[in-house]
Amino acid sequence: MNKTLIAAAVAVSFSTVAHAQSSVSLYGVLDAGLTYQSNVQTASGQGKSRFSMGSGIDQSRFGLRGSEDLGGGLKAIFTLESGFNLGNGKFANGNGGMFNRQAFVGLSSQYGTVTLGKQYDATQDYLAPLTATGSWGGTYFAHPLNNDRLSTNGDVALNNTIKYTSVNYAGLQFGGTYSFSNSTNFANNRAYSAGVSYQFEGLKLGAAYSQAYNAGLSTSGAVNPTVDTNGNAFGIQGRSRTYGIAATYAFGPALVGAAWTQSRLDNQTNGAGTLRADNYEVNAKYNLTAALGLGAAYTYTNAKLNGNSTHWNQFGVQADYFLSKRTDVYAQMVYQRGTKGAGLGSSIYNGDINAFPSSKVSQTAATVGLRHRF
Repeated sequence: MNKTLIAAAVAVSFSTVAHAQSSVSLYGVLDAGLTYQSNVQTASGQGKSRFSMGSGIDQSRFGLRGSEDLGGGLKAIFTLESGFNLGNGKFANGNGGMFNRQAFVGLSSQYGTVTLGKQYDATQDYLAPLTATGSWGGTYFAHPLNNDRLSTNGDVALNNTIKYTSVNYAGLQFGGTYSFSNSTNFANNRAYSAGVSYQFEGLKLGAAYSQAYNAGLSTSGAVNPTVDTNGNAFGIQGRSRTYGIAATYAFGPALVGAAWTQSRLDNQTNGAGTLRADNYEVNAKYNLTAALGLGAAYTYTNAKLNGNSTHWNQFGVQADYFLSKRTDVYAQMVYQRGTKGAGLGSSIYNGDINAFPSSKVSQTAATVGLRHRF
């Protein structure tokens, strides 16, 4: 009898230790915004105003994140994350996957972290957090057409990806990804990236490079194609490259930043030519109080396609008021103006349904919304 009690006690103790060394947490964001958008191009080519409910800053999402202590400083980790439309409850991004934002498993130690699955590449890890769209601004502050894929409020995570992320060496961190094509044609829809960041007191610096081959041409490959609401795809053939540098500096209640990115899409839109876009951004945020923050960002984009040149001027402002640590209300407006007659149009990026082309050279989007984190 005593042996039985002792054995039971030992079993319970081991179970308790194992439970203490493992953790799984549920997290998410619920973002409901009411948006007005001008000059939305219809199938007939006419422009109409659009009023809608959807995500304003962040894509609504939920996820599971877990870890297990394997001993000796080694941990097993995983993340499963799904984006969805809060207005109708359907999965977002249109690819039909349950975990359409991230889905990976890996190992973490004092030498860094290696993960495998659907993940963000180095441009989203090291550049995006230093831009308006990747930090406080969200979806509508993305650069025109999200040409550099810095906004993660859409289907931009890469499939079939192995990623390495270093530990933090006195503010310095680096990493890279390789995404398999899963095809007998090795180069058909594969991708890779590398990036580095550095932080010293209020200064943050970041740089990254990514490249994909024949992006979007295979359904099982690394990159899913980007398609606007009229069914026009871009960046789905040849070679896609994005690189850039960015910096922010925080002092007191203020944060200022600047970024430059360049995107090159060879043979984009099914062989229509090579698109090159340079994006120059400046952004700032100021916390008037502990609860109220104001933000502004300006982006100038210069692009060339088949000998045609165009440019966009995009300006956005935002006011964000926190009712608690996890719940806030916000109002924002983004205005964008392109070049008439250049053939590239104007479009403010929307992560829920990719890009809404404008019927004119300008477009305005204004949103008020409520956001809750858990």
